[in-house]
Amino acid sequence: MRLAFIMSELGSGLRRNLTMVISVILVTFVSLTFVGAAGLLQMQIGQLKGFWYDKVQVTIYLCNDVPANTNCIAGPVTDEQKKTIEGLLESDAVKPYIETWSYESQAEALVHFQEQFINSPMADSVEAANLPSSFRIKLTDPEKYQIINETFSATPGVDSVVDQRAVLEKLFSWMYIATYVAVGVAGLMIVCAALLIATTIRLSAQSRTREIEIMRLVGASRTVIQLPFVLEGVIAATIGALLASGAVWAIVQFFVGGELARANSGTPFISTSDAFVIYPVLVLLGVVLAGVASAVSLRKNLKV
Repeated sequence: MRLAFIMSELGSGLRRNLTMVISVILVTFVSLTFVGAAGLLQMQIGQLKGFWYDKVQVTIYLCNDVPANTNCIAGPVTDEQKKTIEGLLESDAVKPYIETWSYESQAEALVHFQEQFINSPMADSVEAANLPSSFRIKLTDPEKYQIINETFSATPGVDSVVDQRAVLEKLFSWMYIATYVAVGVAGLMIVCAALLIATTIRLSAQSRTREIEIMRLVGASRTVIQLPFVLEGVIAATIGALLASGAVWAIVQFFVGGELARANSGTPFISTSDAFVIYPVLVLLGVVLAGVASAVSLRKNLKV
């Protein structure tokens, strides 16, 4: 009997406040989509880090005809200096930190440069003499870059020691900023959703003041009185959360796994199965948000 009564009151409330319910659905949808997008971006950063950090190299650039620092004042690197550097790479002090290393001549550097900038006018304007030869080093532990830097940066014939990870860190830092922006917008939208849910429930309860008073007179418990209003908010927020989950799935399926994956075939991207953990979190967040906002609105504002 009570269940039938609660469902009847719930249906009545949804019909009376259809416009406000739709507003709650839309605001919840937008806010939780931002939350999902922030979660996806964080997962993608983690996946890219795991992939690229295993591939990054430390590059020891050697002096060429254009000196860039005091190490290169004497001119281009000599064969003797190259042998000294190779000896250091094979020394007992450095070798344990190196997985593999290779030498790239200026001619090979030019070929790689032209491959990278094949559609750029620079490809034909650069000569081999303009590019430095280098030693490419793959570390057993990328975190040990500083050891290589301290060993070779002051070595005669070495122009500079560059850790490719530093370039990736700049990219990841921008991605982290994008994550924080998405979280900030999501937080603001969640506050808006909570306020809208609370307002919707308060107006719904005020429109049925007469019915509430009658229920009190016949001895209805506080739970029975409040539950239909709380369920209104929960149902609206759950629909919004489900729509947000669908939007997150679509982003991963058609944008990340579609356009981005086709344009960057050598880069790993998250899939719908990787992002599956986000969907129930969004639904749970929507339910909790609506439940708390509705309960607070009823208890603090209407005193029912």
